[in-house]
Amino acid sequence: MTIDEIMREAPVIPVLVLDGDGDWEGLARTFVDNGLKVLEVTLRTNGALDAIRRMSTVPGAIVGAGTVLDAAQLDAAIDAGSQFIVAPGLTESLARAAKDAAIPFLPGMATASDIMRGLDLGLDRFKFFPAETSGGLPALAALAGPFGHIRFCPTGGIRADTAAQWLAHPSVLCVGGSWLVKAGESDWSAVAERAAAAAALGLALR
Repeated sequence: MTIDEIMREAPVIPVLVLDGDGDWEGLARTFVDNGLKVLEVTLRTNGALDAIRRMSTVPGAIVGAGTVLDAAQLDAAIDAGSQFIVAPGLTESLARAAKDAAIPFLPGMATASDIMRGLDLGLDRFKFFPAETSGGLPALAALAGPFGHIRFCPTGGIRADTAAQWLAHPSVLCVGGSWLVKAGESDWSAVAERAAAAAALGLALR
C-alpha cells in the first residue's frame, strides 16, 4: 500500500503508547472490528516493538511505527512487522532510509519550509504535528493554500469532539487520535465504543 492509501483507510489513526504485557492482539482486533484498521504504535516505550510484532498478526490490521527518529529505529520497526513509518519531523537521512526500504512514510511538518523540503525529497503526504500548538486548523488551512496538492494527517491535541472539524477540511485525509486508549486501560469494550464513534466520523463526511 502507498501512504496515501493507508491514510484513506479510516478517518482516525489511533496513536498508541503501549508497554508491558498487555493483550495487544485483542486491542488490535477491537480496532479492526470497529472500523479502524490503521494503527500507529509509538516507539516511546520499551515494549513498543513487541506490541507491533503481536498486533501485526491480527488479520486486517495495518500496523505502523510512530515516533521514528532515525534509520536504526526504522529498521527495527520494519523487522518487528511495521507496514508504515511515522516520524514527528522530517530529516533527509530518515526520508532516504524509508525510500530505500520501500516502506510508506509519513513525516511530520509544521511549516511551509518543512513541506518544501519534503517536496524536494519526493514527499507529498505529511503529518501536521503538533497540530493544535502549531496554530490549529487555521494554520493548516493557510498552509493548504499554496500547497493545494498536499494532504495531511493532523496529530497532536486533537480530541474526539474536535476531530470532525479537522476532517471536514479538504486537505485532511485522516487525523491521529490519542484519545482512543487511556493510560493503563485494559477494558477493550470501552475502546470499542470510542473506535466505532471515530470510524463513524468518516461516514458522516461522505
